[in-house]
This record gives sequence, C-alpha cells and structure tokens, in this order.
Amino acid sequence: MPAESNTAAREQATPTRNATGPVKRLRLPAKLRNRELVLLLIACAINAAAVVLVQLGALGHVDLTLVYLGAGLSALVLGMHIALRFVAPQADPFLLPIATLLTGIGIAEIYRIDIHYKDAGWDSAGVKQIAWSAIAIICAILVVILLRNHRILQRYTYLFGFAALVLLLLPMLPGIGREINGARVWIGIGPFSFQPGEIAKICLAIFFAGYLVQARDSLSMVGKKFLGMRFPRARDLGPILIVWLMSMAVIVFQRDLGTGLLIFGLFLVMLYVATARISWVILGLLLVVGGAVIASQVLPYVHDRFANWLTPFSSGRYDAELGGSYQLVQGLFGLAHGGLIGTGLGQGQPWITPISQSDYIIASLGEELGLAGLFAIFALYLVFVARGLRIGFAGADDFGKLLAVGLSFTVALQCFIVIGGVTRVIPLTGLTTPFLAAGGSSLVANWIIVALLLRLSDTVRNQPRLVVS
Repeated sequence: MPAESNTAAREQATPTRNATGPVKRLRLPAKLRNRELVLLLIACAINAAAVVLVQLGALGHVDLTLVYLGAGLSALVLGMHIALRFVAPQADPFLLPIATLLTGIGIAEIYRIDIHYKDAGWDSAGVKQIAWSAIAIICAILVVILLRNHRILQRYTYLFGFAALVLLLLPMLPGIGREINGARVWIGIGPFSFQPGEIAKICLAIFFAGYLVQARDSLSMVGKKFLGMRFPRARDLGPILIVWLMSMAVIVFQRDLGTGLLIFGLFLVMLYVATARISWVILGLLLVVGGAVIASQVLPYVHDRFANWLTPFSSGRYDAELGGSYQLVQGLFGLAHGGLIGTGLGQGQPWITPISQSDYIIASLGEELGLAGLFAIFALYLVFVARGLRIGFAGADDFGKLLAVGLSFTVALQCFIVIGGVTRVIPLTGLTTPFLAAGGSSLVANWIIVALLLRLSDTVRNQPRLVVS
C-alpha cells in the first residue's frame, strides 16, 4: 500500500485532536438523544390532545379507550428512542418525533371519521391504523438494531432490484392479486391484504443507489455536447428506458398512475444526483410528457383523470357514474369549508368526500384544521425531507449519499403527487399521504424509511473530523 494511503488510513482510525492536544471527538450523543426525547414527549402529548379534541367535538365527552391504545404506541416509540441510545446514539434527533406526530394526527382524523360512521371496536379503521402503526414501529426498531452498517445493503444491489420487480408483479398473479377501486396493486391471503409496491419503492431506492455508484462514470462523463450540455450515448440510455418502460407497465397493467410516476421520478432524481448532468433531467421530462400524452389518449382511466383535472366542475364530469370528478370537487369544497383556521377537530364533515380516510386525508384535515393546520403539517414534511437530504449530502460514501437522497425524495415526491392531486395542482393519482393516510402497507414502508435514515445519520456523524480551537 502506498505511503499516502497508510497515512490516510491512520488519520481515519485516529480520534480527532484540537490544537491544544487532548483528544476531542465531535460526538454529542446525550445531547442529541435528550433533544429527541423532549420532542417525542411533545409529539405524544399533541397526539393525545388531538384524540381528546376529536371526541369532545364529535361526541361531547371523552372515551379513554383510544387514548390508552395511543399510549401503547407512545411506549413503542419511546422504546425505539431507547434503542437508538444504544445502537445509534448520534442519529438525527428530529426524524422520529416528526414521524410520530404525523402518525398520531392521521390516527386522530381517521378515528374522527369512524365516529360519524359509528364504527367501533377492533374492526374500525382507527383501531386498525393503531395496530398497523405498532407493527410499523416494531419493524423500524428491528431495522435500526439489526442493520448496524448501511453499506451491507450495497452488496445485495441486484438482489434488491429483483425483489422490487417481484413485489411489483405480485398483484398480477391470479389467486392472490386484488383489484380495489380500479387499481390492481394489492395482494390478499384470506382476510389479510397488503400493497407490495410500498415495500418495492424502498428496494428500488437501494437498487438505484447501488447501480448508479457502479455505472456513474459511464453515465456522467461520456457523450456528445449539444447546446452546451453533454448528452449520453445511445448505449447508455438503456437504464432510463428500462425504468421508464417498467413505470409505464405499472400504469397500463395495474392501473396505478401514482406508483408509475413515483418509480420514474425516483430514478431520475437519483440519476441526476449521481451524475450532475442536467441532460438526464431533460430526457426524463421528455419521456414523462410523452408517456403522459400517450397514456391519456390510449388508456381510458388516465384520460378520465386528465379530464377531471381540467374540467372538474362541468356537469358531464361531475355527474359521471364512473371516473367522474365528484370526489375531487367534494375535496375542494371541504378545503374551502375549512378556511383559514378550520372548523375544529371533530366538528367538520370530512366523510362527505369519498375515501376521506386514505386518499383524501389531506382534504379531511384541511377542513378541520384549516389552511394554518395544513401549513403546519406541510412544514413537518418539509423538515423531514430537509433532514434526510442533509444526511445524504453530508455522507462520505457515495452509496449512502444516494440512498439517503433517494429515500428522502421518495417521501417528498409522494407528498407532492398526493397533495397536488387533492388540491388540483396536478391530475389525481392513487397514492397515500405518508404517515397520515389509512393503510398498513404505507405505514410499514415509511417507518422503515425512517429507520434507514436514522441509521445513515448515525454513520454520518461518526465520521472523524478535525477540530481546530
């Protein structure tokens, strides 16, 4: 090994020193975890208060049953906090409290809609959401404890790619595939149902990160210049075309516009971060526009989505029995009814909008919390994504950097697609709002994302740094 390499290795292995001589590591695990604990206690208190306010607004009295179930979730979250103190003491202190608060707000609003339908007991959507939240948090704890080094994931790059492909194809298999609300994205075994595409997005983020680390040089440095930009060779277009075709296959065969957009958008952003070539973004946007035009002309359900987006208030679209704009318009009316400060938890009428507990949870919260409440929720998402991107850009290894950016952008893009559809910024798709919407598959996937980002952030802060005082 060259002398320079030996010197670099010794510097990595040696604790950082300040100018006065004593060893001084830039580690503040106690401070970070104490900050996280305070924020967790505040988040749990807000979640309990939200459930109580829902009951007072909708029932006029307090039933402590759901509060006790929520306390069980708080205990699990605190258990995850304790686990972080031992296995990832320098993990980011904001991710866990934000995920906890968003999950609790979602449970409170789902429970509020249950009250209107007089759903109670273990079959109610609110109780199911609590059960799925518990499963999701346990999965996150296991990921944090068992995955001590994120670089292990890079060894299985192509295995994760194959797993993602299998998960995306599972709903197409006869016998276990289920079609719900026109989309074939579910699998069911007896009473149990699951959406494998939610886990597939994590596998794809790992696969894209590993693949782009290996192929970055050929994708970023080779090509011909045109209009001041270096465009890739035809032979290097294979990966983006394959992912584009996979996304179109999801849209065509599973009738799932949102997942198709999410897959392609995730790959495009990670490709840009890996290569820093704006030409990839331009090519990707051209493929998106071309695919949207073709799909809107060929696929009836995509055409209906575009028609609802462009002319939702026309009588022909509003009164259409299948694929009409009734849901979109009712959601807009609900947001308008909420105004600036909302009707108050438990005092709105969110159930008027179809599927108000999952696809339209944002419209339900907008009616009862108002524009101010929605802005607070959006700010939580913004901080969550910003912390994730910060973890990525501070990372030393390329795989960890791409993985953190990919996972963070998955949450950001999913929020944009869902919230943009509900507010009529873009055509409506069938994705769920992360952490808020009813759905066990989405909860498990998003809490695993939290666990992976926590592990990555702990690795970033463990990198040796020189302190000059």
